[in-house]
Amino acid sequence: MDIDTYEAWYHTPRGHWIGEEEFSLLMRLLPVQLNTGIHRRLLDIGCGSGYFSRHFAASGLQTIGLDSNAAALKYAREQDSKTLYIQGTAEALPFESDSFDYCSAITSLCFVAQPEKALLEMWRLAKRGVLLGLLNRHSLLYRQKQGQGAYRGARWDTLADVRKWIDVLSPQPLAFKSATAIFLPSAGVGARILERLLPASFPCGSFLAVYIEKKSPGSEF
Repeated sequence: MDIDTYEAWYHTPRGHWIGEEEFSLLMRLLPVQLNTGIHRRLLDIGCGSGYFSRHFAASGLQTIGLDSNAAALKYAREQDSKTLYIQGTAEALPFESDSFDYCSAITSLCFVAQPEKALLEMWRLAKRGVLLGLLNRHSLLYRQKQGQGAYRGARWDTLADVRKWIDVLSPQPLAFKSATAIFLPSAGVGARILERLLPASFPCGSFLAVYIEKKSPGSEF
């Protein structure tokens, strides 16, 4: 899918609702206190068109977007001149250790052949924690769309997969939180009602959000 088509989808009624639901879930997991002015630097890896990077920045996080695709970065810069977007790869991030409070990768790891290597790099850079958004293999969307259209070439993960990736991290995480969203990907009226009724702990949403805590929210450094 080209970058214009990808971004345009988020401006359709269905895409807008899904995108907002996913971002809301991510922010509920991220233990940042935006009104304090500290611990707010975030690197958004595989930012693509900058959709989630713009949302992070608008929420008050000091955000840098990173992507390997020059065309995607050009598009992102055109949409948001205030956020810095740089070129790089998830497996070899061009920053010193502990350069950010948080690192995020929202569906981008689904297209990385070695997610463990990318997560190690994110863990190296993040002082406080890592936030992931993944395609959930235990979902209705997987049954409907895997291998098709924009999902062609994407890997669908499970919590068991994430736990295996976490096993190689050093230091080991203090905590691990997960939740899902978008239980019925049709995004119709019934789907939106169901989204409000089912708890985020229900494991079968198509969007799997994970926060891996490296340092507790109350720590100063």
